[in-house]
Amino acid sequence: MDIAALRSAHPDHWSKATAIRALTLDAVAAANSGHSGMPIGMADVATVLFEKHLKFDASAPLWHDRDRFILSAGHGSMLLYSLLHLTGYEDFPLDEVKNFRQLGAKTAGHPENFLAHGIETTTGPLGQGISNAVGFAMAEEMLRARFGKKIVDHHTYVIAGDGCLMEGISQEAISLAGRHELSKLIVFWDNNNITIDGTVDLADRTDQVARFKASGWDVQEIDGHDPVAIDAAIAKAKKGKRPQMIACKTHIALGHAAQDTSKGHGALTDPDQMAAAKDAYGWTTGPFEVPSDVKSAWEEIGRRGTEERFAWEGRLAEISDRKRAEFERTMSGEAPKKLSSVIRALKKQASENEPKVATRKASEMVLEVVNPVMPETVGGSADLTGSNNTKTGDMGVFDVDSRDGRFVHYGIREHGMAAAMNGMALHGGIRPYSGTFMCFTDYARPAMRLSALMQQPVVYVMTHDSIGLGEDGPTHQPVEHLAISRATPNTLVFRPADVVETAEAWEVALTQPGTPSVLSLTRQNVPTVRKEHKTKNLAAQGAYVLADAEAGKRQVILIATGSEVSLAMEARATLEAEGIGTRVVSMPCMELFADQPESYRKRVLPAGPVRVGVEASVRQGWDRWLLGERGREAKSDFVGMASFGASAPAEVLYDHFGITADNIVAKAKALL
Repeated sequence: MDIAALRSAHPDHWSKATAIRALTLDAVAAANSGHSGMPIGMADVATVLFEKHLKFDASAPLWHDRDRFILSAGHGSMLLYSLLHLTGYEDFPLDEVKNFRQLGAKTAGHPENFLAHGIETTTGPLGQGISNAVGFAMAEEMLRARFGKKIVDHHTYVIAGDGCLMEGISQEAISLAGRHELSKLIVFWDNNNITIDGTVDLADRTDQVARFKASGWDVQEIDGHDPVAIDAAIAKAKKGKRPQMIACKTHIALGHAAQDTSKGHGALTDPDQMAAAKDAYGWTTGPFEVPSDVKSAWEEIGRRGTEERFAWEGRLAEISDRKRAEFERTMSGEAPKKLSSVIRALKKQASENEPKVATRKASEMVLEVVNPVMPETVGGSADLTGSNNTKTGDMGVFDVDSRDGRFVHYGIREHGMAAAMNGMALHGGIRPYSGTFMCFTDYARPAMRLSALMQQPVVYVMTHDSIGLGEDGPTHQPVEHLAISRATPNTLVFRPADVVETAEAWEVALTQPGTPSVLSLTRQNVPTVRKEHKTKNLAAQGAYVLADAEAGKRQVILIATGSEVSLAMEARATLEAEGIGTRVVSMPCMELFADQPESYRKRVLPAGPVRVGVEASVRQGWDRWLLGERGREAKSDFVGMASFGASAPAEVLYDHFGITADNIVAKAKALL
């Protein structure tokens, strides 16, 4: 690679791109940790994008109609941090760059959206960023259809590497984007042929250009170090009618001794090699020093979109007060005032009529009243629409010719679905929810974890939540999945018992500002257990006394969730008939109960009575409520699963595994 020729051919461009390279080398060296090669190799592409095409204003990082820039190859985070510092983002002064990868710094090892403005999404797990980007692009299409092109009209740009494209989720994402012709989505493939272990052909021989074309994308192939070719390719891509992939042939760690080697992927900290690379670049300043003319040029790039932002603000001011207020409410994430009233009305109706329905059906009943008053909800399913009950009649299907549709057919792509929902939520203006079977949270798990880490209020509708799904057998019967979800920080896991609790769970989930929710819902019908209407949202407390002892002194507390609450009520009736005072505590959300004041938890779970937990899942996670919180091991037991399930009708399975009212009674008596 002739560095001198690159320098002389485009000196202004070269100086700006080299600022990225030099800051990357300096920051990684100071941290003695990081990934130098990708930022150095993709500096030319990023410079052209930011200078000539990206619609942004560094002084207003939350401008709603900005273009989104997503670094899917998140290990190359110094590319993003350098750009944000150079263009003048307030959250990225030089000290942040100097503190790369240090405790408390906004410049974490991989980009984290919640640390600073300017970072659109948390990347690092490869393939997630490009998959988030599909959700960003879908959200842009949906909001443009709703509010008009004058208010919503922007692109989503992505830099993805070979690792992103090897991860299986990338195929789910690119095939979904191609199917929906997301023309505002432009992906740059950093085609440097290097992974940590060596050259790409050690593990892969995929023709990525052919793969993207086969998935419905337009593809261009360019020299990723030629600013003229990069500029022309982006200009052409912006005019495309389909999603765009620009294959950028680059040299990892360009100009460094480790160029085009696997060593170039990681931390390049050798002082002599750094000095030689900077000499080849023509960079003569000291560590973390950017010449004033270069920094000024970058800051001018950071101001380039200011006038366009002012024009957009003018257009927003010209629309009707009602429409502007709705746009601002939607983008803020604030729920409409009508939400609580429709939830209360449905609860009252259910308590009076006492329907016996599956909680997946109860969820549909809730959505039927919520979706009409909450137009920002966008639903979907991983090819299980009729089973998950996530589509309501008013929604319409999102498609190429119906961008105003609010239901997405994700196909059999649980992982891609979850990542796309993260992108929608991160974009703003959308409240995404989608469904699959509870067992297949396994397929969505990495993106569900990122929902929690990124503080995005995505709602996961997970039906067929136990052995109660019956004949499909242990491959489909979740037993450990509630425990897995509950083990994830910043996640609310709801297992409602009936229509009333399901409505309350949805109300909590749809009003969360920064926490995802998992709704674990039954396939089988369950009776109404909340027969007395309460305006207050009791599920929001996590657990509450559903029925208290009446036959004398309280001796037993039965704690249950979901479909097993009705079994606990049956067991209570038997115990009470025998003079054993029994309280039933419904616990739809352990996380919310754990957050309650100790005084409330003590009222619900006082010391003294024996305790039996009841849930058609493994015991893990239950011991806090059975042994802790004033409980004792000698005075507690659990009715649930200790193995995988089996294939048989639901009622047969419940009897076979001992999840019955009779067994609950027997366990309680044995403890007395």
